[in-house]
Amino acid sequence: MIEFQAVTKQYPDGTVAVDSLDITVEDGQITVFVGPSGCGKTTSLRMINRMIDPTGGSILLDGKDIRESDPPLLRRGIGYVIQHAGLFPHRTVLDNVATVPLLTGTSKRDARKKAAELLELVGLDAGFAKRYPAQLSGGQQQRVGVARALAADPPVLLMDEPFSAVDPIVRDDLQQQLLRLQSELDKTIVFVTHDIDEAIKLGDKVAVFRVGGRLAQYDTPSALLAKPADEFVSSFVGRDRGYRALGFLTASGVPVGPLATVKVGEPRGTTEGWTVAVDADNKPLGWVSPDAAEEGTVSADGLVSGGSLFEVDSTTSGTAGSLRNALDSALSSPAAVGIAVDKEGAVVGGVTADKVLAALAEARRSGEVPT
Repeated sequence: MIEFQAVTKQYPDGTVAVDSLDITVEDGQITVFVGPSGCGKTTSLRMINRMIDPTGGSILLDGKDIRESDPPLLRRGIGYVIQHAGLFPHRTVLDNVATVPLLTGTSKRDARKKAAELLELVGLDAGFAKRYPAQLSGGQQQRVGVARALAADPPVLLMDEPFSAVDPIVRDDLQQQLLRLQSELDKTIVFVTHDIDEAIKLGDKVAVFRVGGRLAQYDTPSALLAKPADEFVSSFVGRDRGYRALGFLTASGVPVGPLATVKVGEPRGTTEGWTVAVDADNKPLGWVSPDAAEEGTVSADGLVSGGSLFEVDSTTSGTAGSLRNALDSALSSPAAVGIAVDKEGAVVGGVTADKVLAALAEARRSGEVPT
């Protein structure tokens, strides 16, 4: 547990970066600090590992004031991931990850063995071990940065806008990877971002800061969206917060209807309307337009892309995602029908926007969401 008790940081020129911050970060959760530039979120994060010292108040780590700890020793027990990974350019990927275990007295052989295991854990195969940072993409470098932060198996992990420098597709993949890792490792993570969507997606709790280093609201993502504390929070969360809130509602009540499919390389036949083209494993490859010629075989070259997939749990006949997933799948589809797939990615049917909205109305009637 990390406790901020009336913590203030004021610089010699009089600038107040953090103003009397009181907040408790729970063990085993992802707590996200979010807010506009200059609101003190990064300063607050860096005070946890004493890269910056507060000018007032106390920060307790598992009940102990961090000022009683030697800064280098404290930092070895806290993982730290920054925006551009901060890898050593002259060391291989494997030796970058092995750095902290070596500093703590682990033998070189054991440190490298641990590093190899961590690279696999973050989704990098053995072929990356001998590469240098310059030979990696931005997303791969961030994965190495996360692996290095985990190398000493720290209970606390600090992440300062780690995914903001990569493109949206890679960023989404890294976010999913972090959630997967957290489900396995149960770390206490403090994550800084300026992106409210990222905060809502990752955080068990979200702390919204306002300029001047004051805490505006500290709550669960669903509560933050449903009941912003004031106009500032409401404005920062955004006018479309109702749509974001759908991400916290299960789509188990959304019916999955039949969906016409045709295998690539086979005749389309006389099916009318949009049709999903699938491979030999029944996994979707794209859409066959209603205007496509009915005669001849379906070719992968003529398919229409578009539409996110929506996962269904075939063991329970229920959906595995949220109402937001379901609605996005339907709205982003050229056919106005979201493709529902099982855990292996095979097509099981389709979902429509009107069915999602009907499920939302039912959730409101049942009291699952505020009206």
